[in-house]
Amino acid sequence: MPDYQAPLRDLRFVMDELLDYPAHYARLPGAEEVTPDVVGAILEEGGRFAREVLLPLNQSGDREGCLLEGGEVKTPSGFQAAYRQYVEGGWPSLAADPEQGGQGLPHSLAMVLNEMICATNLAWGMYPGLSHGAADALRHHGTEAQKATYLTKLVEGVWTGTMCLTESHCGTDLGLIRSRAVPTGDGAYEITGTKIFISAGEHDLAENIVHLVLAKLPDAPEGSKGISLFVVPKYLPDEAGEPGERNGVGCGSLEHKMGIHGNATCMMHFDTARGYLVGAPHKGLACMFTMMNAARIGVGIQGLGLTEASFQNALAYARDRLQMRALSGAKAEDKSADPIIVHPDVRRMLLTQKAFAEGGRMLVLYTAQMVDVVEHGQDAVECERAETLLGLLTPIVKAFLTEVGFEATNEGVQVFGGHGFIQEWGMEQLVRDARITRLYEGTTGIQALDLLGRKVLMNQGETLKVFTKEIHKFCQAEAANPAMAEFVRPLAKLNTEWGELTMGVGMKAMGDREEVGAASVDYLMYSGYVTLAYLFARAVKQARSALDAGSEDAAFYRTKVNTARFYFERLLPRTRAHAQMIQAGAESLMALSAEDFGRGFEI
Repeated sequence: MPDYQAPLRDLRFVMDELLDYPAHYARLPGAEEVTPDVVGAILEEGGRFAREVLLPLNQSGDREGCLLEGGEVKTPSGFQAAYRQYVEGGWPSLAADPEQGGQGLPHSLAMVLNEMICATNLAWGMYPGLSHGAADALRHHGTEAQKATYLTKLVEGVWTGTMCLTESHCGTDLGLIRSRAVPTGDGAYEITGTKIFISAGEHDLAENIVHLVLAKLPDAPEGSKGISLFVVPKYLPDEAGEPGERNGVGCGSLEHKMGIHGNATCMMHFDTARGYLVGAPHKGLACMFTMMNAARIGVGIQGLGLTEASFQNALAYARDRLQMRALSGAKAEDKSADPIIVHPDVRRMLLTQKAFAEGGRMLVLYTAQMVDVVEHGQDAVECERAETLLGLLTPIVKAFLTEVGFEATNEGVQVFGGHGFIQEWGMEQLVRDARITRLYEGTTGIQALDLLGRKVLMNQGETLKVFTKEIHKFCQAEAANPAMAEFVRPLAKLNTEWGELTMGVGMKAMGDREEVGAASVDYLMYSGYVTLAYLFARAVKQARSALDAGSEDAAFYRTKVNTARFYFERLLPRTRAHAQMIQAGAESLMALSAEDFGRGFEI
């Protein structure tokens, strides 16, 4: 069975040293007492729960899967008990408002816990995962009665939530949905339709499931401007707020999937189910984006967690597995062969995983600070800046970390060689589980269009400039430091090029909108590599400061510098290919007709 240790030392470095979380928490209202000791205790206990409770259920849950009988879903053995421990430990309420039964801790702490859960049992983690987003959507857009009915139950974890968007004929294009909501005359609506790919749509972990459903009213305008949002519980709450009458919503079937077998991915039928409007009529998509944006960051964290899990197990195997001698001569003369970690190509794979795990963690925690400020900040200027950066970084977190996460889990299998292809080692499961992260909550292509089309070009690059100016100031401050030259010089050059590439695509798009779609994925990947380069450069600065001060943990800081050097020399050059493809334009992509694609095999 794969093993896992929460990367607490690296977390402490990023939180306490690189991003100065103690000062960050001290500025947040209600978080003044969230000291490093408090954070450390929470992370240690979270790591213990993930390793001791969730990890042992990961492979068995994958093999067993979910079972649908009589409209009810049975989750894999042990999932119920683990969920009870999760609720009893107060984990669902960690970052929720105390007025709704939460502990009022910063959202960033919950995001760190989420990495540990995703690393040890992604399928299980998806059951409570969307509940936080459902609670946020209701907190921001629900009526006072809806908040009183649902929020505390969701916060406590007694009830769970879902997000019901997709229908069989439309995925991302939600304007095409056919689900309908008809007023009943008493303030409620009858919801009719079918939704697919609903994660945790039906299960036996919680006593009620609160579905947030997109549907159209009878007078709805065409397209996405006619979508409304409704709360549709599995059981209608009675006068005491407890689960009462069964609502007209049920699971018609479970999807048979490549991965995340332990999670119930459901086709949900709404048969005149009783629902209640959330927010204003025809404004449901805007309300749902509250939940969708949180979910997108959450999926990026899934990519990070799987990267870390694969790296840890590949590293353990590479230290133990004996195969051939090092090219420079025997390293383990007392053994029949050297451990494979001595071989350069194995080191390349391990360092790729390590760099993406550590870089991804810095990106997530940097973004998490923005989430904290947007949710709890008091300074209007600081909040506006944080919201701007959050909008820019969300598609990068989601898409870049899942793309490199899939690469990292594949490298993990490769380190194991033939054994990686065998189920008992658990490495192939990480690949299968990682594959969905590039798809749900908006594919990489959709995130790329969001980044380039909406977040960057729509306001002539002003959003991007907020971030590139921050990078520019860092590079200026370190320009005269010879110890930082190998990192600052390429970063400064790429930062300038980032703006030039943006302008180039924008100019081409004025004549042909297809240029945006043609450049978007390469633009997102380029953006991700540059963003991680900036964070690694900052990490090097911090690590060198610690080394210069004579830190007792010198080995850790030296390793951080060397990992950053590998990233800059071996991974960052990928930006050259992405830049060239961005500049290639749309012509070669659009030259073939639809019929041309089939030429060569048609009879």
